[in-house]
Amino acid sequence: MLTVQLADLRFQAFHGIYEEEKINGSEYEVHLQVKYEEKKIKFTDIKNVIDYVELYKIVKKRMAAPTPLLEEVAESIIRKIRHEYSFAKEVIITIFKLQPPIEDFNGKVGVTLHKKFDD
Repeated sequence: MLTVQLADLRFQAFHGIYEEEKINGSEYEVHLQVKYEEKKIKFTDIKNVIDYVELYKIVKKRMAAPTPLLEEVAESIIRKIRHEYSFAKEVIITIFKLQPPIEDFNGKVGVTLHKKFDD
């Protein structure tokens, strides 16, 4: 099993359910892992592998679309990756909001979505 990883991606985005988040936005950090079987794949052409540049473009485009819940953002990124790379067997994405609008809170909040595909 081969894993393509993108770590510590940073985006300014406007996700959230509170007006402040929709107006001011927040900084987000994304971690992505996409796993696939490499047994039948020849590593001689970028078309035969999962391209991390294309994965980044998928994440960047989706992070730019304001959405109330991070769970929906994560789900739609996974759907798009699976659509583009039908041979992907597993996708794990974590999205952290680095400055959540929580009074007296010091840290980050986030969601992780993990999908496995058996076909």
